[in-house]
Amino acid sequence: MLLTDEAPAARRAIDPAFRRDIIDGLSRAPKATPPIWFYDRRGSELFERITDLPEYYPTRTETALLQAHGQDFAKAVGEGRAVVEFGAGSARKTPHLLRAIQPAAYVPIDISGDFLHASSAQLASAFPDLPVLPLVGDFNGPLHLPTTIDTLPRLGFFPGSTIGNMEPDAAVDLLRAMRQLLGDASMLLIGMDRIKDRQRLVAAYDDDAGVTAAFNLNLIARINRELEGDLPIDGFVHRALWNDDKARIEMHLEAVRPLHFHVAGQCFRMAAGETIHTESSHKYGARDERLLLRAGGWEPVREWTDPDGLFALVLAKAG
Repeated sequence: MLLTDEAPAARRAIDPAFRRDIIDGLSRAPKATPPIWFYDRRGSELFERITDLPEYYPTRTETALLQAHGQDFAKAVGEGRAVVEFGAGSARKTPHLLRAIQPAAYVPIDISGDFLHASSAQLASAFPDLPVLPLVGDFNGPLHLPTTIDTLPRLGFFPGSTIGNMEPDAAVDLLRAMRQLLGDASMLLIGMDRIKDRQRLVAAYDDDAGVTAAFNLNLIARINRELEGDLPIDGFVHRALWNDDKARIEMHLEAVRPLHFHVAGQCFRMAAGETIHTESSHKYGARDERLLLRAGGWEPVREWTDPDGLFALVLAKAG
């Protein structure tokens, strides 16, 4: 059953944080914008296409882990928890977890309101006895969980290695915020992408079909549409690079010629070859992931990975 009193995102004014973040990011040297603004409806749809690409191993690997270890999750987590999913998106992986642990409620959180409500309605139909309580919001900011789950122990669910999109300090801050939001008796099931062959990593973020490029360039289209921008989409190309020093993939929008454009009434210039750094995706070794979780107030309990060690699901309890 779907329980919500939220209005669809399309009916609300654009979040002023979008304007602030884009203006601030374009004013920096080097230019950089937060990855959360990829996810308007079009961006969310493109990301779902990315997850089905042959080059993009994380989604199918993590899904296989969720399918294979349901009994393990049930034993470790127990029944009757409220599952709180951070950055739920289409929630395609979530049914595997919900079937395994039989929760008392499900709270999906996502910044893309219309996309969230559509996926929540599908889940509510698939699990008619489960209260589904969608919450539109940015999990990087203050959140207030529905009061209907106040008495329930919580399981945070943070799949997809989204934690890797953050600088380590910010990742620790987010984990601490999750710990505070979810409470003392809570647990967290989190996906973490492993360090691996550079060629395989770059291919996952620069696919032959150009879907990831379209996803990156959609940010330009969104800026033009929502912030009165006049950035030439054909003036940028998608770049994916491996930064070995920081153990991360970086996505950039590179200017192919000198550019002069406006956003929200402000003027910006870019030289040919200059980039806007739009996303980082940090990769972790087994030791590093445990250190990160402990720094964020979580004690690792169990870990599951595929035979090739491409991806890990880590279960942690509140420390």
